Order: sequence, then structure tokens, then C-alpha cells
Amino acid sequence: MTRIEELVARVGRGQQEAKSRAADLLATSIKGGGVIQAFGCGHSEALAMEIAGRAGGLVPTNRIALRDIVLYGGEPLEALADPMVERGTEIAHKLYQLAPVKPDDAFVIASNSGINGAVVEMALLVKEHGHPLIAITSAQHSAGVESRHPSGRKLGDIADVTLDNGAPYGDATLPIPGGGAVGAVSSITAALLAQQIVVEVVERLLAAGIVPPVYLSDNVPGGKEHNAELEARYAGRIRRTA
Repeated sequence: MTRIEELVARVGRGQQEAKSRAADLLATSIKGGGVIQAFGCGHSEALAMEIAGRAGGLVPTNRIALRDIVLYGGEPLEALADPMVERGTEIAHKLYQLAPVKPDDAFVIASNSGINGAVVEMALLVKEHGHPLIAITSAQHSAGVESRHPSGRKLGDIADVTLDNGAPYGDATLPIPGGGAVGAVSSITAALLAQQIVVEVVERLLAAGIVPPVYLSDNVPGGKEHNAELEARYAGRIRRTA
């Protein structure tokens, strides 16, 4: 709790200028009819789930996941059996092609290390196609390791705005005698950053006189109907899977 409280305070209260720039980019996208595309591999998929399709969040959001090549691309389940799949670059091209991406969309990509081939290649594709890109990564961890992408670049090098999740090298916070550590924190701090950005985006929409398209919980009276009406505005552009 002590380490988490320290990190939450530092991450939550810091980087205000970067958070503001991130919210500006995402709000501009939504005002222009765009959708926020969220992507992360492994545990960083939790960041995409934090942004796309949850109560209190923005409706014009879509989650891109490695399994999309099976769900939407028709590839066999075995294509995901290799735990090293996220280190290659090929899957990023498949995922981008399969995603319902439009020119006005903005991207949020999370990776604690920011070095694996899939996330770096996705970031390069996003910028190649002219989309705004927000990265959420660990500055300390990323600085301490070499990129696995052929270009030698890392996620934070490519994004328009890079936010530091504050996680230490290796993510875990409490050392174990004899080596190693336990108590990872990147999911907690990344979720905080995601929610802070969403709140600021909504603030900007309200200031522009726009009623924010925000989800209610499906588990409150009228929530499901409210959400279905809003989702219909983005038919074919947002995916909601189990």
C-alpha cells in the first residue's frame, strides 16, 4: 500500500501538461467524428479495456487485441499459441487492417516496456496513417532495455504524447530475498492515467457544448437502452466482444 500510494500520488498529480495535450488530441478526434482506438498486449490489454466499453467511459472507443486475428481474421487459434507472438512485427499489420479504423480516429497504445515488435510496429503504422498517438509506458523500464523492433525504436519515441506510468524497472515493487520482486503496479497506474484522460476529454466536450457520449452501467435501470442508443451512432466502428 505504501508503494502504491506513493506511485498513485506521483503519477496522478504529475505530467499535467502531457495529460492536457493527450486530452486535447482525443477530444479533437471525437469532435470530428472519430473513435479512440486502444491497444495493448499481455497485461497492457487491461489499459485498452479501461478505455473501451466500460461504464463511465466514452462510447466512441474500440479495443484492438491480438485475438482479433482469430475473431475477425479467420486465423486458427494456434496462431496465438506462441507466447512470443507479440515480439514480432507481422501481427501489427494484420491487426491494423482488421480494425474498423477511420482517418479521424486517434490511438492510445500501452506497453510497460515499450520495446516489443507488435506495439512498436503498430505505433509506426498509426503515425504512417496520420493518426494522433498517445503512449502509456514505464519511462524507467523502457530506458533500461533495448528495443526488440528492427528499427531500434521504442513506443515512447514514436507517440505524439508519452505518459509515464511510474512503474519501476521490471514492474514489481517489493524485492524478494535472493533476487526478484513481487507486487506489480503498472496496471494500477495505467488505469489511473486512462481515467484521468477520459475525464479531461469529457470536460473538453462539455466546454464545446457537446453532450458527451458516455456509458452507463448495463446493471442499472435503463443503462442497457441508453448504451444501445449511443452505440448505434458508431455502428460498424466499435466492437464489443466478451
